Amino acid sequence: MISKLTIHSTTTLSSGKQIPLLGLGVWKNRSPVPACSAAFDAGYRHVDCAILYKNEEEVGVAIRGSDLKREDIFITSKVISRWHGYDMTLKAIDDSLDRFKLDYLDLYLIHEPLSGKAKRLETWRALIKRRDDGKLKSIGVSNYGIKHLEEIKEAGLETPSVNQIELHPWCQQRPIVDYCQKNNIVIETYSPLTRGQNLDDPTLQNVAKKYHKDGAQILIRYSLQKGWIPLPKSSQPQRVLSNAQVYDFELDTDDMGALDSLDRGKDGAVTRNQVDAP
Repeated sequence: MISKLTIHSTTTLSSGKQIPLLGLGVWKNRSPVPACSAAFDAGYRHVDCAILYKNEEEVGVAIRGSDLKREDIFITSKVISRWHGYDMTLKAIDDSLDRFKLDYLDLYLIHEPLSGKAKRLETWRALIKRRDDGKLKSIGVSNYGIKHLEEIKEAGLETPSVNQIELHPWCQQRPIVDYCQKNNIVIETYSPLTRGQNLDDPTLQNVAKKYHKDGAQILIRYSLQKGWIPLPKSSQPQRVLSNAQVYDFELDTDDMGALDSLDRGKDGAVTRNQVDAP
């Protein structure tokens, strides 16, 4: 049952690997060690990083400074479009590992589909190569629309294990979500808290009052009950802890429906939506 979710809950990727259902986002956090340390203390075992964030080295420091075994922490990074292309991506992955000072990453994603079809496919082949080399445990994509996912299928290449996209009640991207669910692609959600832009929404606040929670906790729980993996970002240790306090309640059907009714499609996005990139 949904109510039996805990901070240690995982799901199985198509690679056969387990991924924790809650992750810490470290975007725009140039000093992520305190947040990562607080997350590990609170029970998080999943950190979502990227080359773009320019903090892989610092996240590596946090990992090595923890009392956790490497195999107990799930680490993701991503390659941005300026590093797309087969050889460039191979180097980008190796450079990420060097910055983290790790032997492998649990998940590596193509960060965005902005380099055109040919380079996207070359980049995907590079991820497959490094996965086969043992440097990546699982591979996936981010900001991919159905067209981009179909490209991979039409090229006869394996399906990504993950697609990380913006998702929350105001931007539900239902066609992409349906496609991913039908094709065994696990969905991760970035900006699940809408970067704070909708936390004062009256519907959200009414739901929050009912459960004696704050808006951020309601949005994280909403994502979990949708079957998505939320990656809330915070640089504040106390907020990191608060964001994990979502396992002592369950949103009922009416409240999930009320949040679902807030969908504004692409107009509800709080980031530049890249799923329609040519």
